[in-house]
Amino acid sequence: MNFIKADPFLISALNEDITDCDITTDSIVDALAMGEAHLFAKEDGIICGLEVFERVYKLVDSKMEITFYKKDGDFVKNKEEIALVKGPVRAILTGERTALNYLQRMSGIATKTNAIVKLLDGSKTHLLDTRKTTPNMRLFEKYAVRIGGGVNHRYNLSDGIMIKDNHIDAAGSIAKAIKMSRDMFGYTHKVEVECENLAEVKEAVENKADIIMLDNMTKEMMIEAIKLIDSRAVTECSGNMDYDKINLIKEIGVDYISSGAITHSAKILDISLKHLTVTK
Repeated sequence: MNFIKADPFLISALNEDITDCDITTDSIVDALAMGEAHLFAKEDGIICGLEVFERVYKLVDSKMEITFYKKDGDFVKNKEEIALVKGPVRAILTGERTALNYLQRMSGIATKTNAIVKLLDGSKTHLLDTRKTTPNMRLFEKYAVRIGGGVNHRYNLSDGIMIKDNHIDAAGSIAKAIKMSRDMFGYTHKVEVECENLAEVKEAVENKADIIMLDNMTKEMMIEAIKLIDSRAVTECSGNMDYDKINLIKEIGVDYISSGAITHSAKILDISLKHLTVTK
């Protein structure tokens, strides 16, 4: 994780939770008190975001020390201890919620991603994420996808040309949209075209699209589209890719499946900081 990029987001999250001070903790805990607490998984899953968890605490107080028993990508079981958190008691309590929010969210995404990756095991198809991420969380959520075994699609609008239905409407046709993209950027960027039917697939192939997304097609339409493309473009399918649908189409030979659900609908992994003790 790139702390230079991450710090502004982490600081913003801490400022959201602490506008002035932690009035509960500061009224109860002595400013000089030192202590420790234990980080536990409360359900099975893939852990992700440990560096972020630590960085949040370091931003709260540089004297914080975290000893990890796991690393990102490890499988954790319910009730398994993940880390020991040591430092000023006020910092342990004040940073707890923000640190856990990142860790739980990222671990949930990694866990959901990993479940789909395992579903695709043995096929040629790889799992992609999308830009359907939580605002100001994309850096963390896309990292979690990678830890779960998925592949990142473009990070933002500057990373790749993706011609979708509204772009096609604005340009007038797929052919015109591809030509305008090539005229502007040449061949320095790959061009992806979203197609909803076989006629659009044919037009995208004829105009040398690099990637063709088969959007919300039936399994039968996807099979025909892949035959029509005939390895002349990378293939990607998308559209409400739940477990059942992915299981149904994983053997048809598509190169990638893209899923917004792995980021926008992932359940958090339940993780808790418990058994706080004051050591001095």
